[in-house]
Amino acid sequence: MKLVLGRDDLAAAAGSAIREIGTKAERLDVRPVHKAARGMVGESSVDICELPIVTLLQAVAHDKPVILLPVTTLGRHQHQTLVTCGELTVADVEGRRVGIRSWSQTTGVWMRGFLTEQYGVDLRKVDWVVYEGGHVDAQHDPSWVRRAPAGARLQADFLEGRLDFGIMGNELPVDDRIRTAVPDATQVAEAWTQDKGFAPINHVVAVSEKAARKHSAAVCAAFDAMREVLAAAPPYLNPVGFEALRGPTTQVAAYALEQEALPRPVVFDELVARSCEALGISPSRFQTEGGQ
Repeated sequence: MKLVLGRDDLAAAAGSAIREIGTKAERLDVRPVHKAARGMVGESSVDICELPIVTLLQAVAHDKPVILLPVTTLGRHQHQTLVTCGELTVADVEGRRVGIRSWSQTTGVWMRGFLTEQYGVDLRKVDWVVYEGGHVDAQHDPSWVRRAPAGARLQADFLEGRLDFGIMGNELPVDDRIRTAVPDATQVAEAWTQDKGFAPINHVVAVSEKAARKHSAAVCAAFDAMREVLAAAPPYLNPVGFEALRGPTTQVAAYALEQEALPRPVVFDELVARSCEALGISPSRFQTEGGQ
């Protein structure tokens, strides 16, 4: 089985667990890890792969042969990802130019959800500029979003003043002029999490349907091993198990649908049913406590 997981500890645990039951496992070194997403969704080029949650939702919505393994490899607060180099704040977003790497980028889906839910922003009154497409070719950007000219770079346009705001996570450049556009972003994010009962999730684990049907025992062993590694992590940032992922996945799916990043609603029970059918298991197999 071919694995792409960004965290060394999760990759080592999953690979070891798979080999212990007699199945070969090979970790592919893809960095950044999201670069494996297109091949996973379009070609089933990987058996177990870390995917952005919005990519997984889009894949399911477009009936791609991909299922959810309910392990969160990356969760984080997101309110700090709306940034500016000037004196503008989140209150000034409407009518301004806002850049983001891809409309389907999970960080952007979360941040735009906050803009509408908490700050009353009409997303269609923002001049959105995107720099690349998403990981699922069948999913197209909304008509009210424009693509940057060929060769343009988000970071350069942002730092050189051609954008008023940017939404950036790991790709945020280092520059003393950059500041977060949401006042007290850390406190606001913590309050949002407290109110919702969960934190935003970014990356989860996906499995190709072919691998799930052929190697169900190996996939389940990988789940158990990764769950054990994450037992020491803050559970609100790395939820594991179907019910632990229900809240954040349902929320980001709702945001994505509102933003035309999904072609149809994707409800969480659909993800559960697809996973259980392909693996031949009951939902209880992937609860946090584990066990058959």
